[in-house]
Amino acid sequence: MAFRETRSSDMAHKIRQCPFCGLQVLRTATQCPSCREALPGAEGSAQHAPVRASQPGKRSLVRRGLLYMLLAAVIQYFSGGYSAMHIPVVVSSFVTSYLVPLLFLSGLGLTFYGLFGPRSKRLAAAHQ
Repeated sequence: MAFRETRSSDMAHKIRQCPFCGLQVLRTATQCPSCREALPGAEGSAQHAPVRASQPGKRSLVRRGLLYMLLAAVIQYFSGGYSAMHIPVVVSSFVTSYLVPLLFLSGLGLTFYGLFGPRSKRLAAAHQ
């Protein structure tokens, strides 16, 4: 019995909880295997994991694609005459017919590329 208690207490000192998803991970882990977030202050490693916001990863591609789609929707709403506000500048029908849908479809493609595109190693190599 004493061996099992010692073993479980040793494991308790080697495990911590991920602050993002709550999963039990080793103290030496630099990245959570569940949510893939960088864990702050990993013991036993001299280097800290790089900050995720500076990496051109999948999340940033998805966010950028969704932003392009939102921008296209706002431009279409105001320049297409759907709003009660009048825009003081005349917008060409070429913009509302071709360029705004092109912006929307580009954002949709970028979102799908971020979701279902190549894995992170090839994606990071392509953006450098």
